[in-house]
Amino acid sequence: METPKIFESEFRFCLILWEHEPVNSTRLVELCKAQLGWSKATTYTVIRRLAQRGVVKSENATVTALISKEEAQSARLEEMVEQTFQGSIPAFLAAFSRSKKLSREEAAQLQAMIDQYEEE
Repeated sequence: METPKIFESEFRFCLILWEHEPVNSTRLVELCKAQLGWSKATTYTVIRRLAQRGVVKSENATVTALISKEEAQSARLEEMVEQTFQGSIPAFLAAFSRSKKLSREEAAQLQAMIDQYEEE
């Protein structure tokens, strides 16, 4: 199943949800007001829209995520690589490494992932 699209402001909302879930919707309104500057109406609109797309569930005034943070991050990254780098992981990594120097540990982690992929 494909991960539903989560827009930028919705992703910021989800970060709050993932940190506090399961969370009472009244508490979620308070958190969104404090961290995002959102009104009660905005928070409830986002909950409703994400529930319609299968991202969150709201039952008995309790909101929980139906997809994990990792799933959402992966989908967002995949979309960005497809749109910006025509789906090329090497082009993405080349651009990324030009703007951020990898530590030896990060380079070793990437190499381990490549090695594991080649073994499969």
